Order: sequence, then structure tokens, then C-alpha cells
Amino acid sequence: MITILDAGISNIGSLQNMLKKIGEKVIVTRDIEVLSKAERLILPGVGAFDAGIQRLHDAGVIDTLNDLAYRRAIPILGICLGMHLMCRSSEEGTLKGLGFFDADVKKINTGNTLKVPHMGWNNTHPCNDHPLMHSDDKMRFYYVHSFHPHCDHQGDRIATARYGQDLTVGLAKDNLMAVQFHPEKSHRFGMRLLSNFAKI
Repeated sequence: MITILDAGISNIGSLQNMLKKIGEKVIVTRDIEVLSKAERLILPGVGAFDAGIQRLHDAGVIDTLNDLAYRRAIPILGICLGMHLMCRSSEEGTLKGLGFFDADVKKINTGNTLKVPHMGWNNTHPCNDHPLMHSDDKMRFYYVHSFHPHCDHQGDRIATARYGQDLTVGLAKDNLMAVQFHPEKSHRFGMRLLSNFAKI
């Protein structure tokens, strides 16, 4: 069973449909009692950092997320803005993130050679041999973002993509995982990644 946190910061229909397509049972909720019993959790998100973290505070789920991340230590996957919210901070805003990763989110700097946001399909390169990124094929995912995380520990990086520079697009530490791209928009590559997550 996979729980999707619906904090009003993402259109979760595509994600829900893809999980069902790969045979996973899905609960979509912001109810704290239901959330606290999650076996696996996905934190999706789109939009601005401060608005996203404020929505989590307004929904009253911060303490529950910390409990799931640390005391219960269930697998948690952040997607796009969800990845940023799992970091300490973002140049996009002033509020503190969840701090699940020792990382700060910064604007993509391509030296004016490429357009920002980074939008569309891009080759994605696994690193540090994390099971979330296991695949028999070269991996390609769909991206829409202007910011990406800079992490303190290179061992936390599980995927990179090249866009004027090497961007960190995947993070993992213990039971916590996050990706910059949108698996729900990435066809068979996204299906494989979500299948991997369901098995972790």
C-alpha cells in the first residue's frame, strides 16, 4: 500500500493512475490519522518552495512527517517540489524545509547558454547504486524545474542529469528518497522507478 500526501500542492491524478497501473494499492489523504499509519509515502509537489512548505504547516502534517521519517522510518519518496521540501532550505524562498536531507536548493545556472526552467526529457544517470534507480535500460525522465539541490554528502546523490552542468536529480539517505523529475510523466521509465520504490 502506498500513501500519497495530498497537501494541495500537486495534481496527483497522473501519479495515482500510474501506481494503479503497476498494480499498487493507493491511498490519497491529508488526514493525519490515516497518514500516521502509512506503510510507504509519496510527497509530490509543484510550485514555489515557501507556498509548499506553508501548505504542509497549514495541513498540520509536519510532526507526522517527522514521525514517519525518523521514528517509524518508512520509505518516503519526494517528487519535484516534494524533493525540495525535504531539503533544509531553498533560494526560492525564506522558510525552512523539512531538513530530511543535508541539502540546500539553488537556482540552475547555465551561464545563459540554456533556457531555465529545464523542461522536457533528459537522460538521467544513476550513481551510488541505489535500488530506486535500478533499470535494465538507460533512463530518461521528464523534467520541469528551475532549481535543484546541492547536497553536503556526495553519498546521498543517487542520480544526475546534464543541463549545462551536472544537476543532482536524485537523493537518498536511509529510508528517505527524492527525485527532481516527474516519474508520473515519464512512461515506462517512471513505471520502473515507482515499481522499485514499492519494493524497497
